[in-house]
Amino acid sequence: MDINDVRGIHTLLVLIAFIGICWWAYSAHRKKSNDEAAHLPFDDEEIDQRTQQKDKTENKE
Repeated sequence: MDINDVRGIHTLLVLIAFIGICWWAYSAHRKKSNDEAAHLPFDDEEIDQRTQQKDKTENKE
């Protein structure tokens, strides 16, 4: 067993890990979490709007 065999085994293990992570990330039981994460930028806009409205009402008082 020389260094090239070790490199080949390492490459195979990394490929298996990559496929496993992709399978986990896109599996059906992660759909809800992925949908929530996809809407996070829009949630920030809603928070920003509420903050601006709060600032406007505080400035009027």
